[in-house]
Amino acid sequence: MNLVWQRFTLSYLPLKEYLATSYLHRFSVGLLRPWRQSSILIQWGDAIAAALLSLVYTLAPFVSSSLVGVLLVACVGFWLLLTLSDEARSANNSLVTPIHLLVLLYWGVAVVATALSPVKKAALNDLATLTLYLLLFALCARVLRLPRLRSWIITIYLHVSLIVSIYGLRQWFFGATALATWVDPESPLSKTTRVYSYLGNPNLLAGYLIPAVVLSLVAIFAWQSWIKKALALTMLTVNAACLILTFSRGGWIGLLVAILSVMALLVYWWSVQMPPFWRTWSLPIMLGGLIGVLVLAVIFVEPLRIRVFSIFADRQDSSNNFRRNVWDAVFEMIRDRPIIGIGPGHNAFNKIYPLYQHPRYSALSAYSIFLEVAVETGFIGLACFLWLIIVTINTAFMQLRRLRESRNIEGFWLIGAVAALLGMLAHGTVDTVWFRPEINSLWWLMVALIASYWMPLNQNQSSELYSQNQEPTIN
Repeated sequence: MNLVWQRFTLSYLPLKEYLATSYLHRFSVGLLRPWRQSSILIQWGDAIAAALLSLVYTLAPFVSSSLVGVLLVACVGFWLLLTLSDEARSANNSLVTPIHLLVLLYWGVAVVATALSPVKKAALNDLATLTLYLLLFALCARVLRLPRLRSWIITIYLHVSLIVSIYGLRQWFFGATALATWVDPESPLSKTTRVYSYLGNPNLLAGYLIPAVVLSLVAIFAWQSWIKKALALTMLTVNAACLILTFSRGGWIGLLVAILSVMALLVYWWSVQMPPFWRTWSLPIMLGGLIGVLVLAVIFVEPLRIRVFSIFADRQDSSNNFRRNVWDAVFEMIRDRPIIGIGPGHNAFNKIYPLYQHPRYSALSAYSIFLEVAVETGFIGLACFLWLIIVTINTAFMQLRRLRESRNIEGFWLIGAVAALLGMLAHGTVDTVWFRPEINSLWWLMVALIASYWMPLNQNQSSELYSQNQEPTIN
C-alpha cells in the first residue's frame, strides 16, 4: 500500500534521470548560458526576480488587476530569461519538483479544454491569464529556494497585509460605505459595517488575510529576536481582528480550518520533545479550548451569533439562496460537458452561464473553486487539480519531517504554507474570490513555498519515512 501511495504522490520520482534524457530540457534550459557568463546583470538574476515578486505582492492590494497583469508579464519574461540562461544543477538543487509536473499537467488539461471549448476566443484569453499565474509559481519556487530571499518575500507580504488590516480596522471604528449588498437587507446585521480596506470587498479581504494570519502566527516561532516576535504578535492580532470584522462567513470557515491545521502541525513539530501525556493530549486540549472560546463568543457576541447561525439558514438567507440557485445552474453546466468542461476563465463562464441561469440570479463565477474547476476543465481537470493538492500536501509533510529531524526553524514557514493552503481551500469551497489576482497570486506563492523545500529522496529514504510514520506515538 505504501508503494502505491508513493507512486501516486510522486514521492520517489527520478527527476534527474528524466531531465537528463529530455530533449526539451536539453535544448531549452541553458540555451543562453554563454551570454549569462558574460552578463553582469543576469548574475544577479535571483535578486532581480525577488524584486519583481516584491512589486507584485506589495502593489496587489492597492492597484488594478491590469497593472498586476503587467507585473506578472514582467515576472514571466524574466523567468524565461533565467531558465534559458540557467546553469546545470545537481539533483539536490533541481528546480523541477513533483509539484511542477502536476502544475504542468493541469496547464495541459486547460489547453485541451480551451481547444475543445464552445467559446474558444473567450477561453483563450483566460488561458493566457492562467499561464501567467502558473509561471509566477515557477518563478516563486525558484526564488524561494534561497532562504534569505524566502524570508524577504514573506516579510514583504506580512508588512503589506499589516497596512491593509490597519486601514480595515480604521473603517470599523470610523465607518465605511458598503460598495455592494453584502448582507441580507432583512437581517439584523444589515447596518453593520463590514470592513473591506483597499480591496473593495469584505470576502476578498478575508481571503487575502487568511495566509497573513497563519504566517504571522508561525513568525512568532520562526523569528528569533524578541522585537521581531512582538512585531509578529502585533501582526497576528491586527490581521485576525480585521479578518473577523469582514463578517465573511467563508473567511471565518477558512480561518478556523487554518488555525486547526496550524495547531495540529505545531503539535506534530514539537511531539518528539513532549512527554507521553502531552504528546497524546495536547491537541485535544487545545482543540477543546478553541471550541470553548468559539462557543462563548457565539453565545455572548450577538453580531457573531447572528452571522454564524445564518450559515445554517439555507435558503432563508439571501446569500445562501443566491449561491444555491447559482450552484443548481452550475450542476447543469457540468452535466452537459462533464469530461473537459467549457474552457478556463470567467470570460468563458460568462458566455455559457446565461444559457443555464435561473431568472434574476446572474453570476460571474460558480461560487466554489471546485465547481469552477469542474465547469472549466471537466472532471479530468478537477481530478488533476485534486491530485496537485494531494501531491503538494504530501510533499510538505515529507519535507516537514526532514526539517523536524534537524530542528530547522525553516519548518515553521512550511507549516504556515500548508495551513494557509487548507484555509484558502476551505474558504474557496463556498466562494470564488480565490480567482482574483490578490488571492490567486498568494495561493501560488504558498504552493511555491512548499515546492522550494523539496529535496529528492532515494527509494530507501522514502520507504524509511513512511515506515517511521506508522510507528506508534505513545510509549
